[in-house]
Amino acid sequence: MNGTKLASTTAIATAVAFGAVALTSTAHAGDWTKVKGIKVEKVYGVAKAGKNDCANKSHQCAGQSKVDNDPNEWIFLPKGVSAKIGGSLMPAGSTATATM
Repeated sequence: MNGTKLASTTAIATAVAFGAVALTSTAHAGDWTKVKGIKVEKVYGVAKAGKNDCANKSHQCAGQSKVDNDPNEWIFLPKGVSAKIGGSLMPAGSTATATM
């Protein structure tokens, strides 16, 4: 491969990689729900390990859940999905009522 072809191939690969990163970074629930106008709710007890959307009592950030389906971990899902998949609108042990 000559130098010009190598440089253009590298430039294209870099552009594709940055494009993929840009797409994945805009896929956060807070972003896509605003863009598409989807109404969402926090659904507890259905997040997979490491896929929670935000903090809870035991940690301060998204992606820090340790086990699948922890009743205190939540993810944003479209409104109405919770009842269909067995999730809860409140964390485990909560006595407050969900606001909709």
